[in-house]
Amino acid sequence: MKASSQNGFVMTAHKVTMCILIQVYAPAGQDSLPFPFASIQQHNRLATFLISVTKSCDDILEPTLDEFLKLLKDFGGLLDKWLSDHITERLSLLSSPDDLFTFFSELRGILAGPETSIVDDDQINLDPISTLGMYLRRCLLAFNHMSFEGMCHLLTNIHTYCKKMSDLDDASNDPDARLEYENMDLENFVLQNFTEELESRKRSAERVDFHNHSSKALFSLVEDIMVSPGQKVKRNHRSQTHSSSSEPSDVILQRTNLQIQGYLSEQADMIEKLGSSFPMSAFESVLKLLQKMSPELHRVHFLRYLNSLYHDDYPSALENLLRYFDYSAGMEGSDFVPTSFDCTSSGRYEIALLSLGMAHFHFGHPKLALEVLTEAVRVSQQHNDDTCLAYTLTAICNLLSEVGISNMTGITGASDPHVSSIGTSLSVQQQLFVLLQRSLKRADSLKLKRLVASNHLAMAKFDLTHVQRPLLSFGPKASIQLKTSPANVCKQLRASSQLIYQFDNENTVMTIDGALSTSWLKNQQKEATSLVFSEESGSKSNCDTFYPWLQSSSVPGSVTQLVGSSYLVRVTSWELYGSASLARTNALLYATCFADSSSSADLALAYGKLIQHLAVYKGYKEAFLALKIAETKFLSVSKSGILPVKLQLLHERALHRGHLKLAQQICDELGVLASSVTGVDMEIKTEASLRRARTLLAANQFSEAASVAHSLFCKCYKFNMHVENATVLLLLAEIHKRSGNGVLGIPYALASLSFCQSFNLDLLRASATLTLAELWLLLGSRHAKRALNLIHSAFPIILGQGGLELRSRAYIAEAKCYLSDSTISVSEDPDAVLDSLRLACEGLEALEYHELAAEAYYLMAIVLDKSGQIEEREDSASRFKQHIEALEDPVKPEDPLLNML
Repeated sequence: MKASSQNGFVMTAHKVTMCILIQVYAPAGQDSLPFPFASIQQHNRLATFLISVTKSCDDILEPTLDEFLKLLKDFGGLLDKWLSDHITERLSLLSSPDDLFTFFSELRGILAGPETSIVDDDQINLDPISTLGMYLRRCLLAFNHMSFEGMCHLLTNIHTYCKKMSDLDDASNDPDARLEYENMDLENFVLQNFTEELESRKRSAERVDFHNHSSKALFSLVEDIMVSPGQKVKRNHRSQTHSSSSEPSDVILQRTNLQIQGYLSEQADMIEKLGSSFPMSAFESVLKLLQKMSPELHRVHFLRYLNSLYHDDYPSALENLLRYFDYSAGMEGSDFVPTSFDCTSSGRYEIALLSLGMAHFHFGHPKLALEVLTEAVRVSQQHNDDTCLAYTLTAICNLLSEVGISNMTGITGASDPHVSSIGTSLSVQQQLFVLLQRSLKRADSLKLKRLVASNHLAMAKFDLTHVQRPLLSFGPKASIQLKTSPANVCKQLRASSQLIYQFDNENTVMTIDGALSTSWLKNQQKEATSLVFSEESGSKSNCDTFYPWLQSSSVPGSVTQLVGSSYLVRVTSWELYGSASLARTNALLYATCFADSSSSADLALAYGKLIQHLAVYKGYKEAFLALKIAETKFLSVSKSGILPVKLQLLHERALHRGHLKLAQQICDELGVLASSVTGVDMEIKTEASLRRARTLLAANQFSEAASVAHSLFCKCYKFNMHVENATVLLLLAEIHKRSGNGVLGIPYALASLSFCQSFNLDLLRASATLTLAELWLLLGSRHAKRALNLIHSAFPIILGQGGLELRSRAYIAEAKCYLSDSTISVSEDPDAVLDSLRLACEGLEALEYHELAAEAYYLMAIVLDKSGQIEEREDSASRFKQHIEALEDPVKPEDPLLNML
């Protein structure tokens, strides 16, 4: 009996309760709308509820009678009390095996016979092949296979099932007891949340996020369903309660295997979404209980692998991954279709290599991951596994995009014949481009819609930062323009977004139905309580507003996540192309419409973009308020993308205030994040070096700053990071400008302009033009007109899309040109200069940029002195003195931001 309870469909008290409701829905021999339904709408609503309960996958255990009746209360409406009383009354009447036999004999009359081909419109019949009909037939079959001992055991479970309900009713009638139970539940909830947050904060080592993780190749991820931490802890607490007792009666309370498979897929989606914020220990206890009840469910090992992976437990993750493939050969739950008989006999070794490679990359070993993925390519080709090969090629492309690798000779060149046939003399970027094209073509031929969308995103990222050059170095060449193509980026992003309209089901019907049923149940509960908890509905993500039909469709959360990722790429593209307003719009759209389906890393990235936008265009006050909100949203700040943004804001503010010791301390913190031990991507490494060079520049250590910038330029050139090269060249020009050597700075500014024109970096090009104008002005007053023309040519971009600092610099440079040009009399029209300087002072004070603000007030005092405005001149002089004093003494003990580091 115990073995059958683990492997088969076993009758339980909950299934008996469902059969009672099915009998109410479709009583035998009923020719009209059955009692107690007053309308067809009520009748259909109960059917929807029953179907959803039979397929929902929100837990591994069946609900107790109390939980089931509470769930029924949200849907019963006027019939709630009658249905609840009817269930408890029928359950209480089942006191002997004869009563059970009579009950199931009555259930047989509900099903329509095979000869029933034409039925009257008013006649109520339950189709045997319908969802409820199949469920009822399984219940009848399970009862028919029960022995007399099994019937007695079922009666005992029904008695216990009802007794727990009566005990709860007695407790609810006693106000003191009810308050005690509520306080106990609240204490458990608070203690559990505190423990999980403490564990999350202790694991503060930074990691690299790889969003196209291999588990999406092994799992058919279902529609992403948000579960609040309170609900999650409460459900896990009930599972822990069951795990503490080892009675056989607890074992048979588990749900069907189909529902458990759906639950595991749902939790896998939640783990990849929440990352380290997912409650590790609570879910681990649920997995241990499930493994004890159903050892044949090998997917539990894969869930334990994911749980350990996203909590940076390398030994446990590797152990559970190997155990999963040892027990299941990677076949259970895989959405790969075997392409040959040899693929099945090989044990799906290539899928294990794919997962192992992604695990190595996650833990910061990119070269080891690339070697393992290359072996996966070879095994996939050997076994003719085209699907796994497509996923592996995509994984390699994403790895090369995230982490800079300067030399791939002997890695991918020898593994893919399509790449090796071109030649090993190609650069890494050219090989990456070939791999992207091959991966996209292969995924399209195999009709892997999600993989096609992912490859379109990768192609958009590639086109955004790389100039497409001819692969052949000889022969006739067509004239090409060595510039990036924003039109190609737009096409690739649009093609990726079309996935949500073209999606064909790659998931099993079980997984989709279970996800939709669970979602329907939870949404109906929210509708029932929307008048009471209006603030909850207000804070809910509005994804269904953007795609109104998404809620009723069978679109998995992984598809919605890919569509949301296209908007994140749009944010980056508009930042590079110089449209701050469109970048902010797409970031807001992502944070509003795709928060429920996005991973915590992507959501933190969107929040970081918005915070940086506030700092650049509104000042630090509003930016730090937004940062405080983001820190409360992401429990583990050190594990999210919020920490680099926080350090960047603090560093920028410290430089503006002249607090160089604090700026150097923050640089050290960024250096820890950029350590090679943690295996971070090149973006953080580049940012750390840039910050260090700027700190040395602020300390007037020009040679040291130039040395750091030069080594960074060599690193970016080695890895073909041309967009970063433009920024580094502009920094070198700035270093020579600050050191007073304008002649050496002009070539760097011109080189930066060349990069900006090739990669369509409009805003950075305007900044480089402004720096070039300042360098010309540094050479003497005879170059004032040339500098003024350069500034005016950049004004449309600077004033339209530039931040406070860039606009203020442009205003100050323009005023310097007017004051340096002997042909222009400032005293005749001082307002033309004063208006610009006043705007510059307002922006610089919002940024607390004391050095530039002092320079702006100094120039304003000179103009006012020439125009004879004595009182205004004295006021500007006093403001100049205040900023100089603040620059000399930047440390303020009462500053609350000093404690943020």
